[in-house]
Amino acid sequence: MSNLTIFQDPSNLPTVRRQSKLLDKMGSNGGSLRRIALNTNGTFKRIVGGEQIGKAVPHQLDVIVVDLLADPSRQFYASKYDPNAQATLPDCWSNDGKAPDAKAAGKPASSCAACPKNVEGSGENGKGRACRFLRRIAVLVVGDPSGEVYQMQIPAASLFGKGTDNVHPFESYKKFLMANGEAVDTVVTRVMYDLDADTMKLKFTPVRLLTEVEAGFVDAAQEDPETKRYVGLSVVEAGGATKAIAAPAEPKVIEAKAVPAAPAGNPFGDDEDEEETPAAPVKRPAPKRNVADTTTAKPELKQAMASWLDDGEDEGE
Repeated sequence: MSNLTIFQDPSNLPTVRRQSKLLDKMGSNGGSLRRIALNTNGTFKRIVGGEQIGKAVPHQLDVIVVDLLADPSRQFYASKYDPNAQATLPDCWSNDGKAPDAKAAGKPASSCAACPKNVEGSGENGKGRACRFLRRIAVLVVGDPSGEVYQMQIPAASLFGKGTDNVHPFESYKKFLMANGEAVDTVVTRVMYDLDADTMKLKFTPVRLLTEVEAGFVDAAQEDPETKRYVGLSVVEAGGATKAIAAPAEPKVIEAKAVPAAPAGNPFGDDEDEEETPAAPVKRPAPKRNVADTTTAKPELKQAMASWLDDGEDEGE
């Protein structure tokens, strides 16, 4: 039985209990991709085909995590970061966090546990580790009726540590949900910039259970083999690059201290812009589960799954 007190916003939307398909992967104890880009100015941007689509969303974004790997990944860049260089593959990376990928060209060791780049002090100027943790998660954006999956990359600073009440770094957040009878694919997750941190850092909190419509989109995404591409790194997705540049240093975040309430409806565009949208998002096949039809859904469901619209002008970084 779910402990509903874990949620920030129980809301009046009709929600549904669903069985998690990620619990076994997470453990009961414990560029062609569409993506949501994190920015040093504290915004989230929707990137499709390398271009920003719609508005930047400030401070926080509500998503549903539909897939992730069992453990955090790792990546290592041998050279210093050059902001003007073309982004390419890391020298070494591991999707499972245990052994280098077979296609990694510059493996320092045969296993992550024995790697000299995975020890404290191996980083630039003798600080931290040269090999960094990260997570690539596949998410749906709350308010998007298309069911399109996006990749969100969570940096190391946002993965580990302890949370307070129901606000946690990601790894702690997963455990917190499981301790309360939920999982990342059964709830709406609010991703927030930590505005008190000195570097770019995210924190995570559960908002509410899924509506029937949202649960149907989650099932459809998890049944789609394409979704798997969003949680790992492969040579194909990087264009077969063989040279690498260093990952950027952890940047400073915005100065604002107040976190506003989550926006209602479509977070990346306004409803009144609908006629200006050049093309509607491609819809996924109807999910196999018995899901409420969005055409006959209650008014509050229609508002929650409002059209995802572009505002026609890209915002600067």
